[in-house]
Amino acid sequence: MRSLGRFYLIAVLVFLYTPILVMMAMGFNASPLYELPFSFSTRWYEALWNNSILLTAGMNSIIIAVITAVLATTLGTMASVALSRSTFRGKSFLQIMLLPPIAIPWLITGTAMLIFFYWTGIGRGMHAIIIGHVALAIPYVVLVVGTGFRTIRADLEEAAMSLGSTPIHAFFSVTLPLLYPSILGAALFAFAVSLDQFVISYFLATPGFTTLPVQIYSSIRKGFTPEINAISTVLLLGSMTVILIFARFAKPGDTRDKR
Repeated sequence: MRSLGRFYLIAVLVFLYTPILVMMAMGFNASPLYELPFSFSTRWYEALWNNSILLTAGMNSIIIAVITAVLATTLGTMASVALSRSTFRGKSFLQIMLLPPIAIPWLITGTAMLIFFYWTGIGRGMHAIIIGHVALAIPYVVLVVGTGFRTIRADLEEAAMSLGSTPIHAFFSVTLPLLYPSILGAALFAFAVSLDQFVISYFLATPGFTTLPVQIYSSIRKGFTPEINAISTVLLLGSMTVILIFARFAKPGDTRDKR
């Protein structure tokens, strides 16, 4: 049974990572048509270094993802605090209403945002993309941070307040440090959602300003080049490094009561 479980996990990992490994390998293949036998070369990384369009699009994606992570994590954490530590009329309804945006197809969400932004005068561009990405990421942050709240004993704050601490001081000195891994995980989740977002960016981007997923889509329509494999590999390694560092120190999945 144990061997079967190990085989199953290995099979799942192979299924998940094989396309990524092939893409990374082809970034080092000298052939522009992915011909075999494999011939190692760094020519596509050298070409990428001189491809200002892809580099600019990649930098735009990173900037937007960082801003989205900061804003969505701040707003989502505040919402989680309100939902976890407050009791008010309509709380259950508001909590439930945070879930549908996750299930709504992004194509519909993008269309709705495009119409709404035109109607309100917000328009399109980088600011509109950031607003759209933040709106998409907030429900994920609320879910992740809310799950973290459930692992923290509420009586710890009460104990701190019984010793003379104010509610705000008790929250920042007791609860927030314990909640730090969940907040960090939510921020990384928001960063990943934004970095990978194509539909919203496609609808809200303006001529002359684009993100990496949109630029990759446009490049594929004109003809796929291994430079796209190269920049995808760079971003992938960067994202995986951040997530592995988080997993190493935060120990996600630890549901024990934090004391």
